[in-house]
This record gives sequence, structure tokens and C-alpha cells, in this order.
Amino acid sequence: MGNPLNLPFDPIERAHDNWSQRWGASPAMAAVTSLMRAQQILIGELDGALKPFGLTFARYEALVLLTFSSSGSLPLGKIGERLMVHPTSVTNTIDRLEGQGLVLRRPNPSDGRGVLAEITGAGREVTEEATQALLGMDFGLGCYSDEELWRMHEMFTRLRVDFGDFPAPVAGAAEGR
Repeated sequence: MGNPLNLPFDPIERAHDNWSQRWGASPAMAAVTSLMRAQQILIGELDGALKPFGLTFARYEALVLLTFSSSGSLPLGKIGERLMVHPTSVTNTIDRLEGQGLVLRRPNPSDGRGVLAEITGAGREVTEEATQALLGMDFGLGCYSDEELWRMHEMFTRLRVDFGDFPAPVAGAAEGR
């Protein structure tokens, strides 16, 4: 797990004060700096929780994606697309999971040159155990209520839509959570 800074002041607030004196107030600067620190904290917490399973969060995500597939396998390109990572990262992730016996590669029967990554029984077991560990620590976000978490999700959805990751969701489609 990560190490808290235990500072007597908020360094992001201090940075924003200095920023404001030089260039004017920027809520965007304060928000993005806070977001980047939050990512550091969460990756440290998540990777720490997954370490007993020999996983990083990136490898865990790949395993979960494979468990969601009806066949338990996906082409490497599809994995990269769904996880929104570069093909080199997918190759590295699958290499490591294969080395651990959690995934195996096999030829893609619908694409003579393509390769599928397929989750193994051991991969399914470790995914279930790791998922329980992450759920038990609320994915590092236990300081927020469910309502706050949904609001946070919605705020970042708007950023991702604006960036062009996908079209805006239809109003009311996410109700019933």
C-alpha cells in the first residue's frame, strides 16, 4: 500500500496559491493536480491489495475482461481497445499473465494471423479471489457514499464523452442502479 505524505499542509492548495499569484486562479489546475494525486494513491492501494495474488491492477483488468467474454477469450487487439491501452501494453500484460499460468495464447480460428488470449481455470480462480479483496476495500474509495461515487462516475463520463471516447449516454439509461 502507499505511504501517506503526512504533511502539515495541502501541497496542491499551496501550488494553487502560487499559481494564482503568477497566472490567476485556475480551478482546472487544482482539479487535475488533485485527480493525478488521487490516481497515484488509488493505484498504490489497488496494486497493494492485488499483490498477494501476483497481480497489478492492469493485469487484473485484463483477467476480468476475459471473464466477461462468453468464450473466456478475446483477440489481443480487442483487449487493448476495451482496456484503452496501447498494443505493446496488452502484449506485456498477456505475457505476464501467461507466465503465471492465468492466461494462454491460442490461434484465432476466425483470423489466421490473429492470436486470442484465453483465461485458464487458475485465472478464473485468482480473478474471483482478487475481486473479493477489491470489493472488501471498496476499490480504495470507501471514504465516499454510493451517491458520491455515482456522481463522480457521471462527472468523468462527461469528460470522456467530450473527449470522444463514446457518444453521450441516452438520458435515463443508467437509472435503476
